[in-house]
Amino acid sequence: MSQQETILKQAFAAAVAVADPKKIIPEHLHSIFPVGSEPQGRCVVVGAGKASASMASALEAYANTHWPQAQLSGLVLTRYGHHSPTKHIQIVEAGHPVPDQAGMDGAVEIYRLVSELKQGEVLIALISGGGSSLLTLPQPGITIEDMRQTTEALLRSGAPIEEMNIVRKHLSAILGGNLARLAIARGARVEALLISDVTGDLPADIASGPCAADYSTYQDALAILEKYHLGEESIPTSVLQHLHRGHAGEIPETLKASDLKNVLVTNHVIATAYKSLEAAADYVRTKGYEPVILGDTITGEAQTVGIEQAVMARRYSQGLEPVKMPIALISGGECTVTLPAGIKGRGGRCSEFLLSLLHASGDINNMAALAADTDGIDGSEKNAGAWFTSETRGTAQERSVLPAQYLEQHDCYGFFAQLDALVDTGPTLTNVNDFRIILLD
Repeated sequence: MSQQETILKQAFAAAVAVADPKKIIPEHLHSIFPVGSEPQGRCVVVGAGKASASMASALEAYANTHWPQAQLSGLVLTRYGHHSPTKHIQIVEAGHPVPDQAGMDGAVEIYRLVSELKQGEVLIALISGGGSSLLTLPQPGITIEDMRQTTEALLRSGAPIEEMNIVRKHLSAILGGNLARLAIARGARVEALLISDVTGDLPADIASGPCAADYSTYQDALAILEKYHLGEESIPTSVLQHLHRGHAGEIPETLKASDLKNVLVTNHVIATAYKSLEAAADYVRTKGYEPVILGDTITGEAQTVGIEQAVMARRYSQGLEPVKMPIALISGGECTVTLPAGIKGRGGRCSEFLLSLLHASGDINNMAALAADTDGIDGSEKNAGAWFTSETRGTAQERSVLPAQYLEQHDCYGFFAQLDALVDTGPTLTNVNDFRIILLD
């Protein structure tokens, strides 16, 4: 393994490690429930997301030592392959990003558990990215198949995750603050611990905010469908009718800030993408690189962002920016991939960004880069992302593995697999969005 490859992979590892639930859950539980105010009696734990099972496991370990009087029970939903061992909290694996019946059944059980809370009892919600798809409990009149069709249509349209979630929370009995609304009605205290995978880190956006006040409306959801030309040919009639009824005021809106006055509901954001970028920056600094954090809110089409960062890297490489080499350009945020009709594609937004960057930077000989999803799964395959160095570029040229052809077919996985340049971590059991790093020596 070359030095550049090692630094790329260790920087990614540092970004993931700082969001490890085993580390951050105990720290925040100690702050939320200081000595003398630990949960007594029944404490219901629910949650959803790619990190929710590991969060539940960490919570149980902490409670076993620090909450002797607490009676833990509950259920969390996570993606297939993201299980973590627990004793008192049931773990259910389900479909993501397209919801399935397992997720629906788990969401029904979560709804039941919360609806049976009693005055003064504690509800702890463990929420992370991916929870929107997993917490699929449609409003009356909408089926799981309707939700699946709507999700697939939004995915193919290229709509960013923030817009997808605005639509989904207005179709859900749990998202958009509806879970907290249910607990409030029972007189329970709600403490939600959130691992953010969204730009801005707003609780309302993380897994569509099951315990947070929502800023969006039914009108916003309808405007998003119109923006991407998603009508009756791609969106089920039941979904369109529900959204129009909500817009007309016939169905209650999602939870609003005014609903949270004089109630015990708190959302705690315990891990963010920016903290992970800072951890990677600290690491590369020890290796002699000057880190430049470009931000954690970079979005757009993955191929376009790849081209833009190639332009940026070229400026730094040519000495047109006031930073001395070697440097590391580090960024986060969630790009999108819009698939043309008839193109299936293989891979995900991270490896597509990276392939676009590789293709657009053929003249920058001193570059190495990595892009990977911090949850360990990038798109349709089982890799977290991919990487390249100048040696990788040379191997591709020798073997006539041409980036342009693979970009046209959106087969970024196929390109990097041939070069043995995939990042393969397996599920990391956390999720703080995508991670990108460019080294310029």
